[in-house]
Amino acid sequence: MTVNPIELQKALGGVGYPADKKQIMDQAKQHGADQKVMKALDALPEKTYDSPAAVNKEVSKEGH
Repeated sequence: MTVNPIELQKALGGVGYPADKKQIMDQAKQHGADQKVMKALDALPEKTYDSPAAVNKEVSKEGH
């Protein structure tokens, strides 16, 4: 399953970085992220992310 990077970036709009997984997921939910994006974010390792690019890279690495 592949997440559209544009949809992912839209979902991450407004996240204040650095941000942890919970902050990222909360923000994505508020932005109306679809099921695919939420599932991909839920699979992220529990750590702090410095930028949207770091989140995108991790999502791509996970093969979502």
